[in-house]
Amino acid sequence: MHLHLHHDHASPEGHALGPAGSATQRPGGRRRALRIGLGGPVGTGKTATVAALCRTLREELSIAVVTNDIYTREDAEFLLREAVLPAERIRAVETGACPHTAIRDDISANLEAVEDLEEQLGPLDLILIESGGDNLTATFSKGLVDAQIFVIDVAGGDDIPRKGGPGVTASDLLVINKTDLAPYVGVDLEGMARDAKTQRGDLPVAFTALKSEGGVTPVAHWVRRRLADWATGPA
Repeated sequence: MHLHLHHDHASPEGHALGPAGSATQRPGGRRRALRIGLGGPVGTGKTATVAALCRTLREELSIAVVTNDIYTREDAEFLLREAVLPAERIRAVETGACPHTAIRDDISANLEAVEDLEEQLGPLDLILIESGGDNLTATFSKGLVDAQIFVIDVAGGDDIPRKGGPGVTASDLLVINKTDLAPYVGVDLEGMARDAKTQRGDLPVAFTALKSEGGVTPVAHWVRRRLADWATGPA
């Protein structure tokens, strides 16, 4: 079963494009890359989602990726092994502490990685910043990213949307991954959709099964819409 819910309206209040205090243009007047953060608990499929987005969008967009792990480069090494992008387009940040610290509290290491990528690679369209595995409270600083994707999965139980937390309730896109496992773990996808709607109101939700062909399509469509808004938004 494959569900996806799309909402094409403009971003609601509180989800404006462009992080607070961060210039939207690079020296020379060109708009900088759109920065999208991906967070969520361990094992929900954040790295797999990044990989699938890169495979789907790399022919049409200039993309780079920054990964965050506590003491390793494991996520970056996975992306390198999968050859989703050339090696020079993937950077690893070792946070040395809880993952949320480097994406919300002290974002300097991630900002440095992002700025180095744009400096070295030239004009980019999109930079994906993947958090290390965290909990339902993990959020990105608005000074680091322009939009946030939060990834949960059906194997975590169909009560996760009801539990809420900033990742579930306030992310710009909630991804509920591994829908192909629903029959095996006794999860009601329609119930998860209703609960997510209750928690999120008009904010969009995408159901994905990344092992299926085209499984990341609803997320890729959402990214394209954000890019279109970014390209035409105020400088």
